[in-house]
Amino acid sequence: MTRRFLIAALGLSLALLLAPRASVAAESHVAQAIEHTKQAIDEGKKGNASSLTEHATVALEHAQDAQKEKPNKHVKAGVKHLKEAIKHGKKDHAKVATKHAEEALTHLEQAE
Repeated sequence: MTRRFLIAALGLSLALLLAPRASVAAESHVAQAIEHTKQAIDEGKKGNASSLTEHATVALEHAQDAQKEKPNKHVKAGVKHLKEAIKHGKKDHAKVATKHAEEALTHLEQAE
């Protein structure tokens, strides 16, 4: 009886130890997406469409990872705007891309 209890307690402890990490990882991805989106916006305001695109691409990767780990309507909207920012950044439309990056930032900050 004691052995079973010990094994069950260890299993439960392990499960509790690992469970919060999934949400922490998702929050970390959102934080990273926010940081790179801010950098994309800064570059876009300077007219650097290619640099905006680079940061928006990294932000998109983090946002998509966050969405996979813990789906959220604000992250989903952020992903949509980041994709638009990248699309316009590739066309050298820094102003339009910046607007989309700003929209993405608004949504990502709401998700955090």
